[in-house]
Amino acid sequence: QLQASGGGLVQAGGSLRLSCAASGRPFSFTTMGWYRQAPGKQRESVARISPSGSTKYADSVTGRFTISRDNSKNTVYLQMNSLKPEDTAVYYCNIANWLSGVAPDPWGQGTQVTVSS
Repeated sequence: QLQASGGGLVQAGGSLRLSCAASGRPFSFTTMGWYRQAPGKQRESVARISPSGSTKYADSVTGRFTISRDNSKNTVYLQMNSLKPEDTAVYYCNIANWLSGVAPDPWGQGTQVTVSS
């Protein structure tokens, strides 16, 4: 199971830190990813982190978001700075394919991030 938390309402330019606790899988050997889905849009990959800590980011968040992981806590984080209204979406975490970023079904519960202008 994957449970995302930490979302909320924030003004443009603000910050939020999302957390995702994983259970029932060998977390430390798994690439993990953050994804988001805005109203009326397809879900998109935001960032992913390999078991060794290598990271990849979508162009739209590079330089503003940072993904990290704590294998001892089976948790992956997404630090989001300089938030923009276009970052408004439901954010999800999932296991991820390192090369493609594709994640499998099913999806856990996401967390809503709303950025006001």
